[in-house]
Amino acid sequence: MEIIERIDYLKNEINKSNYEYYVNENPYLTDFEYDKLFSELKELEEKYPMFKSADSPTQRVGSISEKFFPHKHKYRLYSLDNSYNAEDLEKWYERVCKEYNKELELVCELKIDGLAIALTYENGIFVRGVTRGDGITGEDITQNLKTVKTIPLKLFEPKNLEVRGEIYMPKSSFEKLNAHAIEAGEKVFANPRNAASGSLRQLDSTITAKRDLSMFTYTGIFEDDADKEIKTHYDAMQKLKKLGFKVNQNVKLVKNIKEVIEYLKEWESKRFELDYATDGVVIKVNDFAIQRDLGYTARAPKWATAFKFPPEEVATKLLDIELNTGKTGIVTPVAVLEPVQLAGSTVSRASLHNFDEIKRLDVRIGDKVLIMKAAEIIPKVIKVVESPSHSILPKYETPKICPACGSDLVEKNGQVGLYCTNPDCESLMCAKIEFWASKEAMDIDKVGPAVIEKLYEKGMISNPVDLYKLLPQDFMMLDNIQEKSASNMYMSIQESKTRPLNRLVTALGIRHVGKETADILTGIYTSIEDLKNADVESLSKIEGIGIIIAQSIYEFFRSERNIKLLNELLEVGINPVSKVKQKSNKLEGKIFVLTGTLPTMSRDEASSIIKSHGGKTSSSVSKKTDYVLAGENAGSKLDKAQNLGVIILTENDFLEMIK
Repeated sequence: MEIIERIDYLKNEINKSNYEYYVNENPYLTDFEYDKLFSELKELEEKYPMFKSADSPTQRVGSISEKFFPHKHKYRLYSLDNSYNAEDLEKWYERVCKEYNKELELVCELKIDGLAIALTYENGIFVRGVTRGDGITGEDITQNLKTVKTIPLKLFEPKNLEVRGEIYMPKSSFEKLNAHAIEAGEKVFANPRNAASGSLRQLDSTITAKRDLSMFTYTGIFEDDADKEIKTHYDAMQKLKKLGFKVNQNVKLVKNIKEVIEYLKEWESKRFELDYATDGVVIKVNDFAIQRDLGYTARAPKWATAFKFPPEEVATKLLDIELNTGKTGIVTPVAVLEPVQLAGSTVSRASLHNFDEIKRLDVRIGDKVLIMKAAEIIPKVIKVVESPSHSILPKYETPKICPACGSDLVEKNGQVGLYCTNPDCESLMCAKIEFWASKEAMDIDKVGPAVIEKLYEKGMISNPVDLYKLLPQDFMMLDNIQEKSASNMYMSIQESKTRPLNRLVTALGIRHVGKETADILTGIYTSIEDLKNADVESLSKIEGIGIIIAQSIYEFFRSERNIKLLNELLEVGINPVSKVKQKSNKLEGKIFVLTGTLPTMSRDEASSIIKSHGGKTSSSVSKKTDYVLAGENAGSKLDKAQNLGVIILTENDFLEMIK
């Protein structure tokens, strides 16, 4: 009984901490305290899997699905009719007030540019999450939604209800995601909505878990008799917040349409200050009884409308096209503009993405160009403004040499962009060291890009290993660095030696291998030596890797320069291993394939247990497979295993094997 009570205590504390941090933005536990509680809970659940439940915070880590299955909504999700000006809004308001002969209270909510989903809770436990789909049937993406921290797995009260919300990606997270994509020569997401949608549709929800998604709840359908006392939409929103949901703090109750228009004027420019994309305002009649009375058209509620803000675009002069060389050697063009006001800020630079885009738009230096912010975030050039001067301006010539070192630029098969061929390129090396020290890599928090550039310029560092050879007095040779700051920088570098294996793999800057891919790789290979010895075939069979990434990893570890770097890292004390602890050799040499949804553990957890007992996992079934561990909704892997006569295990069978 003490174990159950301790697990319940840990779950409640972690859920409460998540609520305070992600919903109220008021953390009350330090990262250390949180991590300590989480680790204890995870260890107890591994030791006593029978006590693991669907509302446990450990369920947020993600797993891998074969595909998403359709699910019919219990309550239909309707679309909204749109209004584009004050006149449209006033006409809508006249229609809804007409039968009541009085002004009706309204609720104004910022329209989040994201993805609508429906969440089902039974007795306060999150049991299902479904996309909007066509409003009648959506796709069950429950496992992916469990990774979103602002979706409570357990409510503060045991309620039965369905909640509607909008999943979105914060602007800051969107910018980082695209920056990494550009560095890797991959296609970028057009806007945060596409990024959120793409993240939610990952079959591997461990990837979704790392995409920093969030959710605003915008309505709830209460099914318990005790909640019939909730008479208005505004009161329902306050109730949802008390239950543990994140409700947008800018929701406002207003008396009439005049106050709605004032709200619109306030947010038309103020919205650009927010860290999430908005494309309008949703206006709803507050009274639930009047909502039911007004009803619906075939596609939308009569008691609500969406006001859409016009997209902001401005024209300005293109002064130059600047070229930058990144850590992978890719050269990216940036438009240098005559400064202009756009979406609440002064813009003097804009994205051109790549040289193919310059050709497509036929952008020429000296042109007047139209720019806009992609979902109000990153300025980008969208077209050339027609003018007589355009035809007499010289066409832009795609560069042939690196702007930093003068070496040849080349295209790479299957990649968008041009790459510098010089491995010693100054910009490339400096960018590599900056990335090495970044938060997502080795997290050397006291040594920022400005310090690294100064160290590089003075010839004090030429690669990441050189950072670990610096002494406190070396930093004091830089301008304005005092003894205390120098000591902090030195200690920060030394502390980074203890970073886990996935951080090191990320920091190495292998093409196509970002943080998510590094996590996948280090879940299978327990050391750099293991990864270094992997062949293309075995790498390409790992779910989430594929042949292009596998080839890139293989080539990286065959480069003499990279082998030298790894040896030097070893010499300065950097050689982390995966944290999978060997508990026994019961499964030594046995190959497992996991498929379907297991009752009490994710597939990542099952995979860790297999490895801790000496076994191995594979992503595909073959004659070499010893066992297939199958859960609910097992797909083609189960069929193939049956055809090959491979032994199929349930979760209980598996747990018996390792008792």
